[in-house]
Amino acid sequence: VQLQASGGGLVQAGDSLRLSCAASGRYFSSYIAGWFRQAPGKEREFVSAINSKGITVYTDSVKGRFTISRDNAKNTLYLQMNSLKPEDTAVYYCEAAHSWGRGTLVTVSS
Repeated sequence: VQLQASGGGLVQAGDSLRLSCAASGRYFSSYIAGWFRQAPGKEREFVSAINSKGITVYTDSVKGRFTISRDNAKNTLYLQMNSLKPEDTAVYYCEAAHSWGRGTLVTVSS
């Protein structure tokens, strides 16, 4: 599967963004898909994931602010990010079936 993330940008603290990840391949709907992020000078970290049945999991720091979803008909994964904080600044990557998309940069100013 090939993945392409988009939707990043520069926002202020408290704003919202929605990231999208377009996937190619016939079996995307059957994969667990997730979002990771890498802040400057830090290692890549898990953000959220969703399985084929829509069950979701989040890292503690984004619970209640971020929502992961998927549209299997469109082969697309989403991450709705609300109440953004400067510490959410990072390059965000989508992942599925051990494949990674090119990241999209999210910058949150204080």
